[in-house]
Amino acid sequence: MITGAGKGIGRETARLLASKGASIVALSRTQEDLDSLRDEIGGTMIAVDLADAEAARAAAMQGSAADYLVNCAGINVLQSFVDVTVEAFDIVHAVNTRAAMIVAQEYARARIAAGGGGAIVNVSSISAFIGFDDHASYCASKGAMDGMSRVMANELGRHGIRVNCINPVVTMTELAARAWSDPAKSGPVLARIPVNRFAETIDVANVIAFLLSDEAGMLSGLAMPVDGGFLVR
Repeated sequence: MITGAGKGIGRETARLLASKGASIVALSRTQEDLDSLRDEIGGTMIAVDLADAEAARAAAMQGSAADYLVNCAGINVLQSFVDVTVEAFDIVHAVNTRAAMIVAQEYARARIAAGGGGAIVNVSSISAFIGFDDHASYCASKGAMDGMSRVMANELGRHGIRVNCINPVVTMTELAARAWSDPAKSGPVLARIPVNRFAETIDVANVIAFLLSDEAGMLSGLAMPVDGGFLVR
């Protein structure tokens, strides 16, 4: 089960896991994106606005028989800190953090009822560590996701469910293109990345696939940067 599967990292992850034999349950807000994804990989498509808590829970229950979960849905509202509105703050947290909690709750309940086992990857951001301009709501939501994931790893590990966060640097999705289109803003960040590029969606999808796999059986509770070395400089 993958949230935010219609675009960006979520869609790339759905394609990659399907190529490895997985049957995908894809959650996304836009039906057209789901229709085109179904044409590519098949699977079960669930259209849902994850900002709606009740709708998020209903969709999660519909897909909760999944073996693995990737919480990838995310939004951003760019505002300077002094201009952050309550409405923007709440909607960013509703999608980025609260929906991840709700979907993971239903997934975990189903896995525990089935005898346990499984893995969750929550797609966070290096914005959990760095206070980027105009990202107050987003940074706060991703920091909250990291903290919640540590609790999930602690409590769900007793049932054989591993939980990890990944924290990508700027990744070339539609969301990132809007946020980082200004060279004056993107240039200093790019210059800080030793590998000298932003991430591509496949870079992140490959790490997600690894963390879901048995090869990562002793990895849980991580907040793993996927950042080309950004945080070392």
